[in-house]
Amino acid sequence: MYMLKFIADYWDALVVMLAEMAPYLLLGFFFAGLLRAFVPKNIYRKHLAPRNMRSVVKAAALGIPLPLCSCGVIPASVGLRREGASHGACASFLIATPQTGVDSIAATYSLMGLPFAIVRPVAALFTAMLGGWLVNRFAREDEAKSAEAAKSGVHDHCDCGHDQCDDDDDDCCHGECGGEHAGGGFMRRFASSMRYAFVEMLQDVGKWLVIGLLIAALITVAVPNEWLAVLRDYKLLNMIIVLAVAIPMYVCATGSIPIAVSLMAKGLTPGAALVLLMAGPAVNSASILVIGKVFGKRTLWLYILAIVIGAVAFGLGIDYLLPQDWFAVGSMIAGGENCAHCLSAVDWVWIAIFLILLVNAFASRLWHSHTLAHHHGDNSAERDAQYSDVTVYSVSEMTCNHCKENVEKTIAGIAGVERVEVDLTKGLAYVRGKHDHSEVERQVAAVGYPAREKREY
Repeated sequence: MYMLKFIADYWDALVVMLAEMAPYLLLGFFFAGLLRAFVPKNIYRKHLAPRNMRSVVKAAALGIPLPLCSCGVIPASVGLRREGASHGACASFLIATPQTGVDSIAATYSLMGLPFAIVRPVAALFTAMLGGWLVNRFAREDEAKSAEAAKSGVHDHCDCGHDQCDDDDDDCCHGECGGEHAGGGFMRRFASSMRYAFVEMLQDVGKWLVIGLLIAALITVAVPNEWLAVLRDYKLLNMIIVLAVAIPMYVCATGSIPIAVSLMAKGLTPGAALVLLMAGPAVNSASILVIGKVFGKRTLWLYILAIVIGAVAFGLGIDYLLPQDWFAVGSMIAGGENCAHCLSAVDWVWIAIFLILLVNAFASRLWHSHTLAHHHGDNSAERDAQYSDVTVYSVSEMTCNHCKENVEKTIAGIAGVERVEVDLTKGLAYVRGKHDHSEVERQVAAVGYPAREKREY
């Protein structure tokens, strides 16, 4: 009997949270897709070269709406560095981008209200500005390292790794380069934006969003009310505990929202919840290793320091300076009157649309993986017979489509490479052409993805 009630309560919490988030998530994905397709990338580059605070502020402002995770933002920052962006501007971009995004801002508004939706990007902006200033001021010796790492990536012609872009070539950079290269007119760009929004972004965010929702529903049902209330009077201690948990783990900007809300319902202070929203998406063990390797150890420590200072400062500001009723958790999460069977027909329609798109996104990824495996041969004999010029590399630490694209671009820029296809699901790169195998391993590792030739199939 208890188990049945637990399952029913868990279902209610899960479904109602999804109902609250679904329309805002879809709206956020929609605008993210438009941003990707219609804003030229040179906008992000030409304003970031000067080694001053203006470029740092611009990098933070430009990074806030972009839906990139903490791993996907690193190659993007390397690309900016390659195009001449200052070291401090790249650090600012690294800090601001994974903490927010138009999708996560919309989702924050849906579950946490307008004050949180405003404070979150503002906190990301000022934290990124602090980080960029610190790097410009105290990490000058790391500039040469980051410049060298950038040079070892893709070549300079087009950011997709191709020598030139032909509007009729679907293998070129139309989707990646946005407005400056995306040929075919408005409808082609719009179609590309919708595929990015509702296929690629859902592939990247969907897994972590589902995990976040499952954890949040479990916290809502299993953790006793006011469980964290004993620490409520120790606000700084709350934040330190959250930092200790959030920094090593990986959680995306959107997936962190339901977890933060469910913890607030159990007594976590709003300020500590903001710390989770800032530190969780921006820092994790994988990004720490890559940032230290690509941008330098001093830059890494200043990066972490800026995030910790910014998160704690804004968290304390929320807890001590702002009205607490601005950040009250709704009855839905707190276990109030709302329940799954109380949802309206419109709510269920939004849930259905979101789930259909989510299933389609993951089915597309699995189909792409299956197609690549079949195309390149399921066994070594078949592969050698038909595709003797294809070399397979195992590539680790790819987490999203942005990672996949950056690996493809890096390999495409290597001499002798005729074609490259990456299977994100299996962590494999199929490279056609006569090329230096060690150079592939070196350059892919230089942009943050350890790679090795796969000799056994």
